[in-house]
Parts: sequence; structure tokens; C-alpha cells
Amino acid sequence: METYNPDPKPGRLILPLVLIGMIATTYTFINRVATNNSIEIIEDNTTTTIIEEVSEDTTTTSTTTTIPEGVVNYLEEITGEKIQAIELGKKVLETNQRWDDKTTTYQEAQNEFQEFIDDFEAFVEIVSTPGPPNDNSSLVSTHQEIVVLVNLIYDDTLELLEGLTAPDTGERRAAALDSFNSNLDQFILVIEQTVASATSS
Repeated sequence: METYNPDPKPGRLILPLVLIGMIATTYTFINRVATNNSIEIIEDNTTTTIIEEVSEDTTTTSTTTTIPEGVVNYLEEITGEKIQAIELGKKVLETNQRWDDKTTTYQEAQNEFQEFIDDFEAFVEIVSTPGPPNDNSSLVSTHQEIVVLVNLIYDDTLELLEGLTAPDTGERRAAALDSFNSNLDQFILVIEQTVASATSS
């Protein structure tokens, strides 16, 4: 005997049940996510760069050099000797010019030239001693040059007198005067350079 099936398509009931199950599962999943806040956190790796400002120090440091007392005394000494040499040299030139101009007698010129010899002989002693401090090798070396020059100037005064009395027409005296002026100028220059060097270092 044939069994009667009241629903010719029984699969129609299965599909709605599957759909209901899927909806329920989705709802449950979404609820759980919302409740537990199980959200994936993406870490943002941000690199922070700190720029350190460098302040440039533009302060100028000045140093003051103290010149030893012995050196100061020596520099004052030779500066005074330079002035004295200039004055003595001026007198020599004036006397020589008066003789050239024939405004002085032979005897007067001879006496004055002899006085210059005496003056520069004493001046050699003044310049030679006492000199700079022995522990300052630079000044000691320069002082030796100054002493050599003042002795040359003294020799020139001797030659000036010899030139005055020479039987020529003044050539020997003129040569002695040129040498005198050259050595005197060099004497003054060395002293000025010595003072400038010692006070600037």
C-alpha cells in the first residue's frame, strides 16, 4: 500500500532553519565582540626625532700678559738712550753743517767734534750696561746688536774729527758722516723694534 506524503517538497523547511541558524550565529558573534570589546589594536610605530639646539659660544677670551719688571726697566732704559742718541746726532749734524757753511771757525769745529767723541765714549758705557735680564735670551741677543751699533757710532765720531783735519777737500769727513747717520738710524730702528716686540708678545 502506498504511503501518503502530505508535503511533496520536504526540503522547503530546511532552508529557513539554516537561515535562522546563520542569523543567530552572526548576532551572537557581533554581540560578543561588542561586549568583550575584542577589537584588534594596530600599533602605530611613530619615531620621534628630538633636535637638540646647539648654542655656539662666540665669547672671545682675552688674555693679559704681564711684562716682568726687569724687562720693563730695560725697555724704558733703551728708550731713553734712543732719545739721547737722537739729540747727540742732531748736534753732530748741526756742527758739521756750520763748518760746511763756514759759519764757524776751524778751531771751534775741532773742539765740538772732540766733544762729540767724549760724549759718545760715555754713551757707549751707558748703553752697554746694565743691559736686559740675563734670563731673557731674546733681549740679550738684541742688546748685543745695540752695543755693536753704538760702538760703530763712536768710531764714526773719531773718523769725523780725522776727516775734519784731513788734507783733502772734505771727502773723508763726508764718508764718516754718511756712516755715522747710517749707524745712528740703525741703532734707533733696532731699539724701536725691540720695544715693539717685547710689548706686543
